[in-house]
Amino acid sequence: MTGTGTTLVTGATGTTGSRTVTRLVAAGHRVRAASRGATRLPGAEAVRFDWYDPATHGAALAGAARVYLVPPVGDPDPAAVMLPFLQRARAAGVRRAVLLSSSAIPEGGPGAGAVHQALPGLFGQWAVLRPSWFMQNFTGAHAHARSIRENGVILTAAGAGRVGFVDADDIAAVAVRALADDRAPNTDPVLTGPETLAHDDIAALVTEVTGRPVVHRRLTYEQLRDRLAAYLPPEFAALLAGMDRAIAQGAEDRTTDAVHRLTGRPPHSFRAVAERELKRR
Repeated sequence: MTGTGTTLVTGATGTTGSRTVTRLVAAGHRVRAASRGATRLPGAEAVRFDWYDPATHGAALAGAARVYLVPPVGDPDPAAVMLPFLQRARAAGVRRAVLLSSSAIPEGGPGAGAVHQALPGLFGQWAVLRPSWFMQNFTGAHAHARSIRENGVILTAAGAGRVGFVDADDIAAVAVRALADDRAPNTDPVLTGPETLAHDDIAALVTEVTGRPVVHRRLTYEQLRDRLAAYLPPEFAALLAGMDRAIAQGAEDRTTDAVHRLTGRPPHSFRAVAERELKRR
């Protein structure tokens, strides 16, 4: 593994960022944990970072050799702020960039797709991680998890569509390898769990693990879009609802061997994650 220079982790308090920081620190790497509140994480240097405030970018990049990129949440066009930052990062000496994107977003597509497309031209060492939907959407602070806890309901427009849900711990394990291995991946692996599940299956598993009844209520695309637009920008609400509609049409009904191939161990199942993260509540 590369041992020189600092690894900058943006979104360091988030679902994958926090796990990536923890794993990098445990492996002995110098880590700068970047967040809007400059939150201190064990073993890492905390720095204030806001995608929309270029005045915070210089200190975050100083001495950084590698960067883990979590796009700004809720922005339908993150390239507008990310690409100027990445050009600055290259000029500051960053050699490797690892972008968190999504299996639902192709290179050149909406959202982080434009950043994905630009990354190989900016850095000789790069990776774009394209995870399927997070298992932690049902166990953490996501709207699905809140709805499960408060109402015993999962609301989607995904119908009976199946998804290769992936554990955020597995995403972080891949991210660390992509950041720290001597050879950069220079590719864009789709990361999934070991099986595909419909939201009805997720509801049944959460019910079984927690002992509390959970059901999946199927919404139309329009119903979900309008619900999301109550607290998200309309364009982003339509994008998310459209992703659910794509799931219903089979777009995420796949698994890959990427987690096993890149980490040397199989990905965690949803049952294992639910037992780890829900039973203790």
